Amino acid sequence: MTVHSSPRTAIIVVAAGSGTRLDAGAPKALVALDGRSILRHALDGVFAAQPAQVIVVAPAGHEQTAADALADANRDRGWRATVVTGGETRQQSVAAGIAALDRTVETVLVHDAARALTPAAQIDAVVAAVSDAGIIPALAVIDTLKQVDGDVIVGGVDRSVLAAAQTPQGFPRAALESAYAHAEADGIDYTDDAALFAAAGGAVQRIAGSARAFKITTPADLERARMLLADTPANPSLPRVGVGTDVHAFGGDGNLWLAGLEWPGEQPLSGHSDGDAVAHAIVDALLGAAGLGDIGQHFGTAHPEYAGAHADVFLARTAEMLAEAGFAIGNVSVQFQGNRPRFSARRPEAEATLSTALGGAPVSVAATTTDGLGFTGRGEGIAVTAVALVVPTR
Repeated sequence: MTVHSSPRTAIIVVAAGSGTRLDAGAPKALVALDGRSILRHALDGVFAAQPAQVIVVAPAGHEQTAADALADANRDRGWRATVVTGGETRQQSVAAGIAALDRTVETVLVHDAARALTPAAQIDAVVAAVSDAGIIPALAVIDTLKQVDGDVIVGGVDRSVLAAAQTPQGFPRAALESAYAHAEADGIDYTDDAALFAAAGGAVQRIAGSARAFKITTPADLERARMLLADTPANPSLPRVGVGTDVHAFGGDGNLWLAGLEWPGEQPLSGHSDGDAVAHAIVDALLGAAGLGDIGQHFGTAHPEYAGAHADVFLARTAEMLAEAGFAIGNVSVQFQGNRPRFSARRPEAEATLSTALGGAPVSVAATTTDGLGFTGRGEGIAVTAVALVVPTR
């Protein structure tokens, strides 16, 4: 066992919330999730990241329970780890964690225990990105947002300039301590560390977040987390199946792109990217199997960087997301419906291209017509269904 006695990074795991909206009869971080507490699951991600000092901020009166979870997660690792008692507000709880930092710590991460399935890769990415600025992982907002006055809709909100913040949020230690001192002197209570940091004049930047790092707040969130934890000790390799569908009309510019291939002379499909309905259905099937949302969330119009992108970009990024979330791709089966293009001669090429983009996972593609029925039979577009099998790796 290696003892890490002079850490330069610390992770403050805030677990002092009451969990009123979860309504589970216990502080939220201590609620059971597949036989272990939410806190214990959060610590799995923390201790799978690079070594750091770990400080758990526990609810008053539950320090020993938190200490037991911390000791269990730290077994055979030897990281600097301690439990402190939280305050009445989140800001007070984080301040208690800051007060327990080792003198060698230069970078501080503040992490909500309620984001129990946060991948270790996201924690490491935040640490790597911290410089003079604070760092938050964030996801694009995909819902249509409205401004309201009571029950009356009074306007729309431009979601392209919004992001959904996650944790851990990372900061240079000296600047964070100074920001907390300013907040205490001003008597202002913040619910977000990045907002507190920015109010003291600090710059804050974002990096990509993870769909798996959602916050467990309601019973529905708890059930979602349970579904994602299919890799239980009793059944560590239970596979997951996802189904994806996509439809595109003919009418784009240039040549047709389908199943990762360019089809010169064929009528193209319209779409935000290249309109490759086969690739898009595969992405939805894989994301659905892993419980990571859908293609619109990760590659939609809120992500202009994917405009015009081809299958290899979509599929490679999807494979990375699954790996980060702890899933391996078993296989993918696809069928598209359309009168054109004539597919059979290029089937091996298409399957090899798609498989390569997914890191070698086997992909099979079939094509069929609908005997002149429906919009595909009338030659108006192409419809695709994909089925994907993924397997937990941890």
